[in-house]
Amino acid sequence: MSRKYDVYGIGNAIVDIVTEVDHDFFEKNQIEKGLMTLVDEKRQDQLVKAIDMKRSRMTCGGSAGNTMIAIGQFGGKSYYSCLVAKDALGKFYLEDLKRNGVDTKLTYAQLPEGITGKCLVMTSPDAERTMNTFLGISSFLSVEHLDEQAIKDSSYVYLEGYLVTSPKGLEAMKEAKRIAEKNNVKTTLTFSDASMVKYFSAQMKEIVGASVDLLFCNEEEAMIYTETNNLAEAREKLKDVAKHFAITLGANGAMIYDGDTFINIEPYKVRAVDTNGAGDMFAGAFLYAITHGHSYAEAGKLASLASSRVVSQPGPRLTPEQVKTVMADLIA
Repeated sequence: MSRKYDVYGIGNAIVDIVTEVDHDFFEKNQIEKGLMTLVDEKRQDQLVKAIDMKRSRMTCGGSAGNTMIAIGQFGGKSYYSCLVAKDALGKFYLEDLKRNGVDTKLTYAQLPEGITGKCLVMTSPDAERTMNTFLGISSFLSVEHLDEQAIKDSSYVYLEGYLVTSPKGLEAMKEAKRIAEKNNVKTTLTFSDASMVKYFSAQMKEIVGASVDLLFCNEEEAMIYTETNNLAEAREKLKDVAKHFAITLGANGAMIYDGDTFINIEPYKVRAVDTNGAGDMFAGAFLYAITHGHSYAEAGKLASLASSRVVSQPGPRLTPEQVKTVMADLIA
């Protein structure tokens, strides 16, 4: 059965302010390195003043937003349910979605007053990303912002784990999953960040429910969720909650479970510059591949290559030329 959209995503619409900082910046400013931390607007303003804005870049982001854009870059069709405010950043966000071929029911004229969410993405010399996020109006994303028809018209629904921090966001995730399951649409969840699994484990388990069709996580998230100390145990326990899953392993590639067999995905050796958006790109490339006739092994290869290209440069996206070379490698 052919559907209008390959993937329907729901997540936080966040404008990323990406900057480079030294190692001592975190201790000096009392920031927990390597995690995503929710902050209020006052705290974020303090941090923005502490960084060098001249060396910073601004992009339309948010985890699921990056993934929906990646799907579009590869030639897939995606839809995104999110919430931005009627301000300059909200206008910037909607225009960027449109530019990248992502559908949404939001129009600038109908946007609510408020402040569009912002995320300060700090990249340290070891290429690790640390994020401080002020959700702004995105924290009010709720069931009313879903598009039931678009969900029905999709092959997969993609749920962003960051939404579990908001009661309304959690309800929206659960309702999107309910609509999907009722209409034979496959469900996909990304844990998003180790802090989400660690501090919101009960909410995450509510979303997983009996199971999801496809889960994306990294090694640390997999072990925290399954309460295990090694990958071998974690992957066995994940079979109970996901029919298929992809565990990213950083410089060691990835581990894919296709519902029957574990598949080791070899890494592409690169010098990491910025890991921001690597997991989002992995999910986007993987989802594009499995919705366009490719095997799980081929999808893992494409996702690994695409994410390796992302970490070797600043920012969460590939250029059109890079997408062509990545696709050519898959076909070859």
